[in-house]
Amino acid sequence: MNKLSYLALGLSALTLTACNNANETASADEFSGPSRPECIAPAKPGGGFDLTCKLAQAGLRDTGILSDPMRVTYMPGGVGAVAYNKIVANDRSNEDAIVAFSTGSILNLSQGKFGKFTEKDVKWLAGVGTDYGAIAVNADSPIKDLAGLVAELKSNPKAVSFAAGGSVGGQDWMQTAILAKAVGVNPSDMTYVAMEGGGEAITAVMGNHVTVVSAGIAEIMPQATAGKLRVLAVFADERLGGSMADVPTAVEQGYDVTWPVVRGYYMGPDVSPAAYDWWKASFDKMLADPKFAELREQQELLPFSMTGEELEAYVYKRTGELRELSAEYGLVDAAAK
Repeated sequence: MNKLSYLALGLSALTLTACNNANETASADEFSGPSRPECIAPAKPGGGFDLTCKLAQAGLRDTGILSDPMRVTYMPGGVGAVAYNKIVANDRSNEDAIVAFSTGSILNLSQGKFGKFTEKDVKWLAGVGTDYGAIAVNADSPIKDLAGLVAELKSNPKAVSFAAGGSVGGQDWMQTAILAKAVGVNPSDMTYVAMEGGGEAITAVMGNHVTVVSAGIAEIMPQATAGKLRVLAVFADERLGGSMADVPTAVEQGYDVTWPVVRGYYMGPDVSPAAYDWWKASFDKMLADPKFAELREQQELLPFSMTGEELEAYVYKRTGELRELSAEYGLVDAAAK
């Protein structure tokens, strides 16, 4: 069995000096900071994009980089497609706004789900943390562990319903499909309930409307800690620390499946170099601050620090890798660009 592992690459702590400008209007060479800082979460409240925006909101505030509060705007639709199209087609030079992305966004881009736009149509700003995919059931579910879920899948895959943010081919579907394939079940035989975000999927499982939720471990842990969900497996190479120390990995249970989820931000393609440099320098400063490390840990995220050109190269590389993986599952032509 080939190991399906997609680990984040390296760390970066580059620092640039922001340009200062006494005027509110930024010129081509001057930018003093956003007048109305905004983070766009491409889903409804409660999921991973919401978590990512609130991490920037708290991090930039607590490290003293932003004095004005950053607002979080929710823009659901197409699991990121609506927000991506808005920025690229209609708001290309918005210097106040950053948009949350995850590995799932890169996966959707690799499959052409953002229409005519590709990974090269935005400015990739910063990656600030990583968590891992996970699956969980209602705390009262008769399914007690991953072996129990696998037994149910093998017996009658249609009877086990999976709720996840995004459609077939999305990252939450992909991690369940990889698991199914690893245990000899055809992913197309599973019952999959597509929702707009991880928050909705978690609510559906807690309401006993579906059997299993597939999401990021950081999204799941608050309800697991509250005793409302039972995490069957986290798709990491080894056990995670802190509050997740008791969560078993799929690997240790005999199923060689891993799926890391990088979280970060991008900006519009026509944002001025000065504005982009200001944001990049701000994220470099935030990522180097111990206060942000504490905030990231509180959100159950692991370290991942990458900005600017290094992040751009990472995104381009991952898009190619995920395009190949998607082709393996018949979701895209491997030669697609």
